[in-house]
Amino acid sequence: MGKSQIVFRLYRRNYEKSSWSVKIETIYMKKIIFGLVLVLSLFAIRYTLSPTPAFAQLEDCGIDTAIGCIPVADTNQFMGWILGWAVGVGGGIAFLLIVYASFMIMTSQGDPTRLKAGQELLTSAISGLIMLIFSVFILKFIGIDILGLDQWGFGKL
Repeated sequence: MGKSQIVFRLYRRNYEKSSWSVKIETIYMKKIIFGLVLVLSLFAIRYTLSPTPAFAQLEDCGIDTAIGCIPVADTNQFMGWILGWAVGVGGGIAFLLIVYASFMIMTSQGDPTRLKAGQELLTSAISGLIMLIFSVFILKFIGIDILGLDQWGFGKL
């Protein structure tokens, strides 16, 4: 049995004009996919079977819900909880848009309008994700590091 490898071969498309195209052939692709699934399932089993810590004597944090404890007693903690969830949802939406744009690009079949729409959506989703990430860093840098708002309780989010 040989090693798993990907082979790139040049094929001539048109014999008169001497134009070449690259065709990617995969050798032992089933073994590669099986190996990836095996490694990912080992990580999933490890995190599924890890022990859950017991939180027997926790202080009251607010409203216990299915998505976690919502701190409603302190306004700063509540706003931090909302901002954390908003950043998470924004990142999830950006990820779904990146996947959809990639699917549009892959299934465009040479249609320039569909390819252009997929590229624009991919560019917009990535730039939105970058702006989301940098907004968190900029708010922390200006609010906590420069203005020192953590002295008045604003940094405990």
